[in-house]
Amino acid sequence: MKFKFILGLAFAAMMTACTSTQKQADENPVLTIEGGQIQGVLTDSTNVMVYKGIPYAAPPVGDLRWKRPQPVVAWEGVKQCDKWGYAPLQRDHVPGDFYTEEFYFGGDQERSEDCLYLNVWAPAGTVGKADAKLPVAMWVHGGAYMGGCGHEITMDGDAWATRGVILVTINYRLGIMGFLSHPLLADEDPDGVSGNYGTWDQVAALKWVHKNIAQFGGDPDNITILGQSAGAASIKNLVTSNESKKLVSKAIIQSIGGIGDLIPSPAQDVAENIGKEMMDAVGLTTLEAMRAAAPEKLDEGFGAFMATGKVQGLPLTPHLDGRLLGKSFTEATMDNTIADVPYMIGSTLDDMPGMEPGIIEFGKVRSKLTDKPVYAYRFDRRLPGEPNTAYHSSELWFMFKTLSRSRRPFTPADYELADRMMDYWTNFAKYGNPNGNNVNGEWKPATEADPFVMHLDIK
Repeated sequence: MKFKFILGLAFAAMMTACTSTQKQADENPVLTIEGGQIQGVLTDSTNVMVYKGIPYAAPPVGDLRWKRPQPVVAWEGVKQCDKWGYAPLQRDHVPGDFYTEEFYFGGDQERSEDCLYLNVWAPAGTVGKADAKLPVAMWVHGGAYMGGCGHEITMDGDAWATRGVILVTINYRLGIMGFLSHPLLADEDPDGVSGNYGTWDQVAALKWVHKNIAQFGGDPDNITILGQSAGAASIKNLVTSNESKKLVSKAIIQSIGGIGDLIPSPAQDVAENIGKEMMDAVGLTTLEAMRAAAPEKLDEGFGAFMATGKVQGLPLTPHLDGRLLGKSFTEATMDNTIADVPYMIGSTLDDMPGMEPGIIEFGKVRSKLTDKPVYAYRFDRRLPGEPNTAYHSSELWFMFKTLSRSRRPFTPADYELADRMMDYWTNFAKYGNPNGNNVNGEWKPATEADPFVMHLDIK
């Protein structure tokens, strides 16, 4: 009898363990994506799963430095996506700088040339359900093509996923690693061009989302792309390029203007001459030497070139190579060859100068060429604390609803504004209309007849 009792207890314990294991598997299913199997982790809200540091391409190191992104390297077993991937290589943030104090008071992220990772936030209840077909948003960070990553302090997908939109944030190569052009690189390229590697990374990430997002419950045919500053300039490139524009269902362009390109796109020969001068400055005259050089050596070449004063502005940016990028966003808008989708576009009250006229003009031009709407906005909330401005990037705290991470003394009215903006942004991802199902809501499209701009501020 005693043996039967002990056997019964053991059986009950085994059944409890099996039930618990099954429950964990149901709540956190193993997903199969390009490269292998993964599991995520629950966020603090407990109804959202986050998958950190998913590789979407092979590490661009060694012989793959300055090559277009290659297929992801497969891994063994189930990869636990509980840690951010490396941020792209970039310079340290300097104490005392405004943006360092505003966004990097906790220090820089861990950085590496091995940086092609993305992150996914999805509602826990639909993970693993390909038939859920939730709308998807892919965020491209800014940073002048020289800095930033997809897991900066302002960025989080919890509030997005809670509202039923899967958010993906990506890393891409920056600076010399992402945008160096050089005649020797063009010589080895099958199309005879060089540079734009960071933009090719963005295209690869978008294609990864299209191929894999159903595993997370997302709809591969309902992808909104969005970005701010250089990230918004990247969105302009993605809706222009034949490599990517057909995968886009909606686009949000934040703080890089509209018509008129605030970040110019140089021609291929100009970009190659700049790159050659950078490499020549530090004695790197062969591909073997360039690829073997330490990042610090490459940065020395960048610094030497900048000291000449030959280029005012950004010397390492996407350029018109005739392959990935054949024309500028402005040219493509005017001849109606950008992605024919709804757009949201805007800036902040105290943003970089010269943005608003181009934003208004974009709405006017689009209204004459298509029935797809353009929704224009201006973020007017001057943040509490010092400086009391609606500075370039200030809206990020609100459209990710990460105000609690800031050192600013935000008020309940700020949290209400963040909720309102989160509704606008996620409604746009769902419906192509920030008003949601109320197609004739308070946010009207910007047109030639009525260049309406929604002003976003606390009430």
